[in-house]
Amino acid sequence: MTTGTTSGGKAGHGWQLILADLALIFFLLMLTALPAAEAENGRPLADKAARGEETQAPGGAEIAASQALYRPVAGGPSLAEWLATQPRDPRATLTVFARVPRSDDARAWADARTLVEEAAGSGVTVRTIITVGGEADLYASLAYDALLPQAQP
Repeated sequence: MTTGTTSGGKAGHGWQLILADLALIFFLLMLTALPAAEAENGRPLADKAARGEETQAPGGAEIAASQALYRPVAGGPSLAEWLATQPRDPRATLTVFARVPRSDDARAWADARTLVEEAAGSGVTVRTIITVGGEADLYASLAYDALLPQAQP
């Protein structure tokens, strides 16, 4: 007989798995109790460095998964033509996303405004989100987004 095995030939490490399971359950219980403790005290229990930056999309926007994406390409349809081929739904929102390097934000506004103007006659709700960083990118997302009421501080 070797050490650590039972007569059935299985490793005798069952207590380690049980201990790991209990530790995971304890961790999850503590994790779920944190928001309740914060609500009860009225203050966050973790500092901002531990939480990371808490950010919310502008206007309390909820950005849903895209139903369709549009990217302007040479020789391709305009945004207005593309929107005409999409099914009409009053719940749909067209979001124009522009990502630019910090030095070129004026061009991003102009490119995004061009797409918004193309979409203006389509009857779909349009919003624009411009972010800074990385490689320049411009596209539009048609999705079932909902604007949430503004949270009061």
